[in-house]
Amino acid sequence: MDHSSSRFQTNFCKGSEMAKIGGSTAERPASKPVAVFTDPVHGSSWITGQLRQAIVDGGYAHGEKLPAERQLAAAFGASRTTVRTALDQLEVERLVTRRVGSGTFVNFRAQGNPEDIAELTSPIELIEVRLGIEPNMVRLAVLNATARDIERLALAIDRMDHASTDAEGFTVWDEEFHQLIAEATRNPLMVWVYRQINVVRGHGQWTEMRDKVLTPERIAEYNTQHRALYDAVRSRDTEAAVAIVTNHLHYARRQLVGANSE
Repeated sequence: MDHSSSRFQTNFCKGSEMAKIGGSTAERPASKPVAVFTDPVHGSSWITGQLRQAIVDGGYAHGEKLPAERQLAAAFGASRTTVRTALDQLEVERLVTRRVGSGTFVNFRAQGNPEDIAELTSPIELIEVRLGIEPNMVRLAVLNATARDIERLALAIDRMDHASTDAEGFTVWDEEFHQLIAEATRNPLMVWVYRQINVVRGHGQWTEMRDKVLTPERIAEYNTQHRALYDAVRSRDTEAAVAIVTNHLHYARRQLVGANSE
């Protein structure tokens, strides 16, 4: 298989610099670029998380050769030793296979289609899953959030405030706010799990329900709850954050039940 002709695109964190990395199959169908963000603060574990996400999201197909170590090192702004350590961890997780003299190859097949799950999951069922996940997710975010995470949450809060009469715009930033909390956990599996939740939230069932539920009055109440949650995360108040997100989700569930009965 020829892996020399097509390339992957890497997005750098400042958003102003782009690089091409890696080789892929010559006849691979056109797809979205693989988004990989550099961060000089993080080492091999962070690079592992970035590559793991790209693999799980389907950016690299099963059996596909990853970019060479030197290309990954240049793209991430890291040493080849750091990249090699990251690849070692992916091999331990059985996400890649390394062949001496040939390179590193993806050893992961996606199971199922998220759209199938979204079709089968009702808005009420989605809230029930969120109730099982988000209190602990918030707990981890309080413990692990960085100053940059707090800044990004503040921006999402501001955008939701500006969408007080726009149900669609509010929904976009609502999803982003909760996804940012997932990212603040610094747990790549939690980030991936919450992305799947947002896939389900984007399904037509929720779109239909949204117009019934998200009145300006309710959006204002959700924004009050979001701001309280943000304040608890920022002040590292674990108990308050867990209580707020739990009450927030129970409130959302009540609105959905009421909309279903109309």
